[in-house]
Amino acid sequence: MFEPLTAAPLLGLAASLAWAWLRPGPWPIVAALLCAAGMVWSMRRQAAAERAALAARLALSEQRAQSQSSAVAASEAARSSAEADLRATEERYVLALRGSQDGLWECDLVSGAMQFSPRWIGMLGFGAGEIGADRAAWLARVHGDDRAAFEAALARHLDGSDARFEHEMRLVHKDGSVRSVLSRGIALRNEHGVAYRLVGLDTDVTRLKRVQTMLDAVAEGTAGAFGEEFFRAMVRHFARALDVDRAFITECADEPVTRVRTLAVWSAKAGHGENFEYALAGTPCAEVVGEGRTCFHREGLSTLFPREAGYESFLGLPIVASDGRMLGHLAFFDSRPRGEDLLVDSIYRIFLARAAAEMERIQALARLSFERRAAAT
Repeated sequence: MFEPLTAAPLLGLAASLAWAWLRPGPWPIVAALLCAAGMVWSMRRQAAAERAALAARLALSEQRAQSQSSAVAASEAARSSAEADLRATEERYVLALRGSQDGLWECDLVSGAMQFSPRWIGMLGFGAGEIGADRAAWLARVHGDDRAAFEAALARHLDGSDARFEHEMRLVHKDGSVRSVLSRGIALRNEHGVAYRLVGLDTDVTRLKRVQTMLDAVAEGTAGAFGEEFFRAMVRHFARALDVDRAFITECADEPVTRVRTLAVWSAKAGHGENFEYALAGTPCAEVVGEGRTCFHREGLSTLFPREAGYESFLGLPIVASDGRMLGHLAFFDSRPRGEDLLVDSIYRIFLARAAAEMERIQALARLSFERRAAAT
């Protein structure tokens, strides 16, 4: 179909040609030329309109394509930024792990090669070169009963189920003992999300676990006990939890204090013993009761205090009344040198306060009984 602007000149041209054929002359020719010119003008106008419409459609298509391209570019930039942020976060986490003073380990998940920090190796009692540098050697240090749970936790992190690896377990020391550790780590991943390296940190929580065990043992052992029964239970459970040779609790026997008498005595060899009274002079207990402070001798006790022959270490803790009076002390003796494992102040404070309250209760009852007897006479 011809467009209207083109059809009219074309019909006029056809009519002019027919006129010139039927009646030759100048006028039919002039008419034919005018119609031809009109047709050319109409065709040019129509072509210009079509070009303008096509240009508009092309511009709209280009605009849409550019908009889609910008959206894709923005999405790609956001994805790249998120991946960069994730990598940066992982790298900061790794740097934080590497800068820690705890035991660092790194595993190449492709080759299975391992790297252990000197702190990690020393934590288990080994020297440089004494532990293999592969994954098998690493797993060999995990306690057999903990290995399956450890590997399951590790697998959950590597497959992406857990964002971080964090697991508490036991590692076997060179001497055969165990160390409780909190193991934390993170996997480094490639652009496809596949883990290729694992960096972790093992924090020795053996002492914390021991404190918890001690707290549970002493709390359970003294629950519901009062008077002599409480003091006996307290020294027995503390001595066993601390693994010391001897423990006793005393009360002051005079004022100013120069002597103390025991309320309960326990030894690893004989169990509960008979109570006794003794002078503080020449004993490490004098520092505790006389100065009202904790006294700790890691080693060389018998050299400093010949009266304590056979004992190498000592820990004494004051028992103070609610009004500040010195009531007595709790003492531990051991034949071996001892370290910081004996210093668990948070636990001692709980039970020293309980001992002080019990001693004050007994003293109050004794005073009341005395007053009643005095009144009766």
